[in-house]
Order: sequence, then C-alpha cells, then structure tokens
Amino acid sequence: MRSEFIFTSESVSEGHPDKVSDQISDAIVDLFLSKDPEARVACETLTTTDRVVLAGEVRGQGMIDTEGNWAEGALEEIEKAARDTVRKIGYEQDGFHWETLTFENHLHPQSAHIAQGVDESGNKDEGAGDQGIMFGYASDETPDLMPATLQYSHQILRQMAEDRHSGKAPFLEPDSKSQVTLRYVNEVPVEATALVVSTQHAPGYYKDSDNPALYEELRDYVMGVFHSVLPEGFITENTVIHVNPTGRFEIGGPDGDAGLTGRKIIVDTYGGASPHGGGAFSGKDPTKVDRSAAYITRYLAKNVVAAGLAKRCAIQLSYAIGVAEPLSINVDLHGTGTVDEAKLEEVLPKLVRLTPKGIRTHLGLNKPIYGPTAAYGHFGRTAEGDLFTWEKTDLVDQLKAAF
Repeated sequence: MRSEFIFTSESVSEGHPDKVSDQISDAIVDLFLSKDPEARVACETLTTTDRVVLAGEVRGQGMIDTEGNWAEGALEEIEKAARDTVRKIGYEQDGFHWETLTFENHLHPQSAHIAQGVDESGNKDEGAGDQGIMFGYASDETPDLMPATLQYSHQILRQMAEDRHSGKAPFLEPDSKSQVTLRYVNEVPVEATALVVSTQHAPGYYKDSDNPALYEELRDYVMGVFHSVLPEGFITENTVIHVNPTGRFEIGGPDGDAGLTGRKIIVDTYGGASPHGGGAFSGKDPTKVDRSAAYITRYLAKNVVAAGLAKRCAIQLSYAIGVAEPLSINVDLHGTGTVDEAKLEEVLPKLVRLTPKGIRTHLGLNKPIYGPTAAYGHFGRTAEGDLFTWEKTDLVDQLKAAF
C-alpha cells in the first residue's frame, strides 16, 4: 500500500431524482412484503417533471393473484405509497408535487419461467433470483467500519436534511449532493483536502444574486455542517471548499433531471473504496441475491474486521439463477490480515448458510424494512430491531474461536 494518498467519495440526498426513484421502489417492496413475506418484487421507478412511472414484475398474496388480477384496493395502495414517499421527502414544487404529479403503474405478474427456477419445490431448495457477483467490504477507518470519505459524505447530507425538515434551515430544498476528499497517511485519514456541497435552495440564495447576504447565509450554514461532521482539525486553511460552485440551483429534483432506480449504486455501497458487483438493491425483494448477498457479504466482512482479524476486508460471492449454493467465495484482506484468507473462505460458510433462503433467514430479510435503506447508504447504519441487521457484529466471538 502507498504510505500516503488522496481518495474521494460522493453522496446524494433523499431529494436527488435517482434517490427519489430508489425510495419509491423500496416503498413498493415494503408494501408487498407487509402483505406477504414471500412476495416477489422487481420494481423500477422513473421520475421526471411532475410524473412518476413504475414498471416491473411482482407477485404476492393480498396484492395480486396467480392469474394476474389485482386485489381490491391494491392499485390505490401502490399509488398512495409512491405519493407518500414524495411527500415525506418534501417535494411540493411547481415542477414536482406529491399531490398533483401524474402517476403511471406498469407493474405486472412475475414470469412463470423465473418463478419455477427460484421457488422451493419438492426436494429443490430455493434458488437465487438471478446470476451475478456481490461484494461486501469493511474498514477500520471509522467506528462504523466504513470508508471515511463516504461516511462523512452521507453525514453531511443527513444533517442538512434533518435541518430542512425541522425548519432550522428553511432555505434548503430537497435535492443536494456532497463530495469529500481526504488525505490518508499509512491508510489513516488525517485531513480534508476538498469538500463540495451543491444544494437546491430557495429563491435568491445564490452567488451574484441581488442580495449577496443570502448566499453568505447558505455558505456559512454549510460550513457549519462541515465542521460538525468532520473530526476536529480535518478542515484546514488548505482545504478547498465549494458550495454551489455552478451558482443558482433553484430548479432541482425530478423537475431538473430525470431519476431512475439503481443509478447510485456506489453511493449505496462503499463510495468506490471496494468493488461493486453491478447490481442495484432498491426495488428488489430479498430473494434477489443482488440485494441479500450484498447484505450478507457486508455482514461477514464487518464481523471479520470487528473481530480484529484484519483492518480491511472485502468478500465476493457469486451465484447462478435458480441454483441455491453460491458458486464461489473470495476473501481479500488487502494485506492487513492476521489470519489466512483461504481459511476464512472455509470458516465463513459454516457460520452462515449462504443460500438465498439461508441469508434471508439469518438476517430476517422477509420484512418491510427497506424504505430506510434507500437514502444515505445501505451500510454503516445502526442495527436497530429489524432494521439493518447486516450491521450487527454478533459473529465476532465465533470468528475469534475459529482462529
């Protein structure tokens, strides 16, 4: 490893058009799972000026029957879930308003050919919902065992969203992005070399407006957020800071740029610090290993680091559609491990059965728990009750005992 380097990650807020789409898709997943824990959902969402469009494949008791007929009130519930999501984010703008937007639902029954490969039947175990590769990662550079650049990027925007919702920062609108660049020495972050926030704002809060004091109020507020999130001493006189560098940002969200489910997968995972398998999470029920296997690999990697077996850990799994057992497992400790990686590859599958059903059972994934995952990252969150169970470190003692 290089003794010194600079690394950057970005995040986007709950009001970013792609994140609006992710949250709507996961609201539909939660709706179906609340009716039927074995529901199948693959919901894609398009958001654009005053319009939300759903498309995908679904199955679930209480929502749609095997003949493809919608249950009474199901279509209304789907539309309400979408509109409520937009309302909670805070969009009541001329170009995108939760109450007046046009809503289109093009969801349809899941393919019977996919179902026959995935469902349990007779002696056949439940198979993976698709082929693919999934990665999990953990690093000891933050208490949550996440890359610091991404964790701080998320925290900046979460603080801004909380202040917007509470009324503390009434000049903020929902759409925003952040970017954090840190200098690392011996793999430890020591300094912020650059910080960026671009946020949608109320009229007048931009550079070169008729009232320059409004932009200064916005900039001072963002500077305060930077200082509250980053460790003391990280921001120095050499830190390059940009707040709304393009200038005016009054038109934003889906009115300013179309949004699609699954376009922010690096924001969702590790900010570029680890490989990504390519599959998105939001809008997918937990039989889809794009989601569930990404969660279990994070869980395993986090437990490896929490057990002190490595400072950094990346784990890859691979699956074939309709096949229960993973085709491969790879552990990479990035030269920071105190144990043999091949030994870990033998031990980990003995601690958790890595079939789709085994993963769902171990982590309790067949529940309506996905709405909170769809903004500010799926990882580095606090495990609480049924939420974010993949962030638990309850395998630490077993891992230590194995070595």
